[in-house]
Amino acid sequence: MKKIALIFGVTGQDGAYLAKLLLKKNYIVHGIKRRSSSFNTERIDDIYKDLHGKTNFYLHYGDLTDSLSVLKTIKKINPNEIYNLGAQSHVGISFELPEYTTNVDALGTLRILDSILTLGIKNRVKFYQAGTSEMFGASKPPQNEKTNFYPRSPYAAAKLYAHWITVNYREAYNIFACNGILFNHESPLRGETFVTKKIISALCKISLSGTGNLYLGNLYSKRDWGHAKDYVLAMWKMLQRKNPKDYVIASGRQYSVKYFVNLICDILKMKIYWKGKGINEKAYWNGKVIISIDKKYFRPTEVDSLLGDSSKARKELRWKPLYNIKSLAQDMVAEEFKIIHVNKKK
Repeated sequence: MKKIALIFGVTGQDGAYLAKLLLKKNYIVHGIKRRSSSFNTERIDDIYKDLHGKTNFYLHYGDLTDSLSVLKTIKKINPNEIYNLGAQSHVGISFELPEYTTNVDALGTLRILDSILTLGIKNRVKFYQAGTSEMFGASKPPQNEKTNFYPRSPYAAAKLYAHWITVNYREAYNIFACNGILFNHESPLRGETFVTKKIISALCKISLSGTGNLYLGNLYSKRDWGHAKDYVLAMWKMLQRKNPKDYVIASGRQYSVKYFVNLICDILKMKIYWKGKGINEKAYWNGKVIISIDKKYFRPTEVDSLLGDSSKARKELRWKPLYNIKSLAQDMVAEEFKIIHVNKKK
């Protein structure tokens, strides 16, 4: 009998990759997307089919801010596994929309857990909560499952509530519920407002046109970057265990934003050089300024250094990433050129 999976946030980067992974593993997959005036299913268009056709993938409207919607959806689908990937996941925006971020990211998780309890299905459903390395914030790297949390944004604080309410429901009600504390993971499906995608999109266009300017914030923030394809496999592995545990998922390598910029320029064969310091630091290509620093891209409270120790996951889940920073960047650049080519034809 096929397993049934329910994915909140299926139209996001991780949701799309996870849906494809589960379909390959012969699951019946139900995805939840928010109702909007635009049909934002680009990331899953290759697997989405009309609900009346023969498919193992089904799309439903739902909202993590609506308790009744969450309860009715879970009751209707009656899944074996629930993956909560739905979130307002942009750190910068969370400073502008702290209440909304908290409602979705913190209370949304509570709504799912409480629905599992209310429906009396805790003994036959497994729950995955998408945590984030941002919960570590200002904690000293490297960070693992025993590191103290120190959130530095409304997003991180909301995710920290979601983390601890998942632990609480697991221990109080014996629900199979686990947290994946995932460090930064990117892909060709990454949203335009995230720094890796923003850098690649801008530099690919500049390399073709010979002109343009990319504005960035803190060049010296250090991150542990991996590929979303690798990380969704870890999510699935967590729910295949006999007993629920929380795991850090990370590459174990750390790079600055400036390093990532230089890496993309190397891939694009753009010989750039840097001049200036602080807010006045700029990158030049062929004598022109192509990268500048803008204060508006700095966070009110910065997270300077994230570096994950995923040794527990590597040992117990037998998980390890297949992509490194260079192969991830090459994958994203190749896809960006495909997008540019398609848009030129329109």
